[in-house]
Amino acid sequence: MILHGATTNAGKLREFRHAAGQLGADAFRVEALPGMKEIPAPEETGATFEENAVLKASYYSGFSKGLVFADDSGLEVDALGGEPGVESARYSGLGATAEKNNRLLLERLAGAEDRRARFVCVIALARKGEVVRTFRGTVEGEIIGEMRGGNGFGYDPLFYCPAFGCTFGEATAEMKLRVSHRGEAVRRMLDFLRSCAIA
Repeated sequence: MILHGATTNAGKLREFRHAAGQLGADAFRVEALPGMKEIPAPEETGATFEENAVLKASYYSGFSKGLVFADDSGLEVDALGGEPGVESARYSGLGATAEKNNRLLLERLAGAEDRRARFVCVIALARKGEVVRTFRGTVEGEIIGEMRGGNGFGYDPLFYCPAFGCTFGEATAEMKLRVSHRGEAVRRMLDFLRSCAIA
């Protein structure tokens, strides 16, 4: 079964493909939604990851006859009241980059003792404009004081995961898949598809 991922984020698409390949064996294959780069992006007006994922999946599935999934994901930091949250990719404002976002995060956490944080991913699965179901994945960790590791993307080099004693930026793709928010959400989506008659 081909699942079309509605994202232009190469890092996310790579992780989705890896997860589907590992968890779905030969039954599922993730491909980018055809023409994705030419489709005008909808405004992400949701106040939660769920709302934005549903908004995107229902919109982009209107451009396909098959199943389309979209996600909204990001980082929640307890000491910052859940920031950056749904604004994770745009945290540093206009022209935001991973480097700028990470730098701003460290500035706002300067002196904070509570460094607890979590990555959240919500995937919405849709067909022809109608959402079938949503799937949520989370992973707990903490924000360290300096970037470590060149793997992953986004906030990965600052996110220390106690489960394997290093940052997501230092973890291999296989290690990250075992515990990551994105891996968990994909796993739940594939389990759902295996258990129902959707084709």
